Amino acid sequence: MAIPHGKLPGWADYGLLPLINVIVAFSVSGLVVLLAGESPVRAASLLVEGAFGSGQNIAYTLYYATSFIFTGLAVAVAFHGGLFNIGGEGQAYVGGLGVALVCLWLDTLVPWWITFPVAILGAALAGAAWAFIPAILQAKRGSHVVITTIMFNFIAASLMVYLLVGPLKPAGQMAPQTRTFFEGGQLPKLNWMLEAFGFTIRSSPLNISFLLALVCAFLVWILIWRTRLGYEIRTQGHSPKAARYAGIGEARIVVITMLISGALAGMMALNPVMGDTNRLQLDFVTGAGFVGIAVALMGRSHPAGIVPAAILFGMLYQGGAEIAFMMPNISRDMIVIIQGLVILFAGALEHMFRPWLAAAFASVSPRSVGLGRTGREGA
Repeated sequence: MAIPHGKLPGWADYGLLPLINVIVAFSVSGLVVLLAGESPVRAASLLVEGAFGSGQNIAYTLYYATSFIFTGLAVAVAFHGGLFNIGGEGQAYVGGLGVALVCLWLDTLVPWWITFPVAILGAALAGAAWAFIPAILQAKRGSHVVITTIMFNFIAASLMVYLLVGPLKPAGQMAPQTRTFFEGGQLPKLNWMLEAFGFTIRSSPLNISFLLALVCAFLVWILIWRTRLGYEIRTQGHSPKAARYAGIGEARIVVITMLISGALAGMMALNPVMGDTNRLQLDFVTGAGFVGIAVALMGRSHPAGIVPAAILFGMLYQGGAEIAFMMPNISRDMIVIIQGLVILFAGALEHMFRPWLAAAFASVSPRSVGLGRTGREGA
């Protein structure tokens, strides 16, 4: 019986397969914990409790997830256009500069609800501008976007060091950071949202950029699957030859796709810069740009999958800190290993179980994988 290569029903492709990958990743992680001399069951319990055991923990989990939603969406949009944007780290860095400049300008003049839309625009424009040069180099010169975007990550880091130890550092201050924003440059917290469900929260960095991330996820879904531009992006990503035959300008789509991707990555900076620390400082991205790659892979480049995948990685960040604190033999480095295993099975090995799963569906329901009743491929 001929089975279409890796063909699965939509719900299995976008839900069941990623779930299997996550289960396998955590099973292997359990072996790592066991080798360290600790109980995998207790580690799993601490992970869940540390991430969701209280309102405070849930708020921190959602705070981390907010950043990952933005960067996951950024990577996903580029994926749909056949591009691998691994410059989200640098684009978010420069997006933070856009946020900070707006807040430093307006925080004493207007309330936060006026500063916020301008800061969104500043973050998006800064992130898009940082993605523009790699996009042009890819579209016009054939320079591979993977190489140029990763190079621009280092340039962004160096640019930020220069600005924060020089022009943007207040006089008489030793730390490489801007001044603290006044009230007009600070986002309100979302503690009330969880307290409405009966949770008690002392303080948390969860802020309204979480709601903005959800709105962006919905808008990306509309863009990719409900607009002409989204159709052109998907066509370009699926088959550049077909796109050229249809009259779709390859250079135009490459540039537009990268601009949208960079803008989403830049908006990630709203969460830590304007919503938490209320200042621009070094290393505020903390790897969220690279985690976004795993989030997009695990979420199958679909907003409906990216949001829960981002929450999963938020759980790993928040719950991992609880494990490292409560289990002396589990260091923070081992938590990174566990995160890496999830990335491994969700990314590099995401299709490892696809043939077996497709064969199982073919034996139970041939039509679900595109086969007729006689075992031949359906029309």
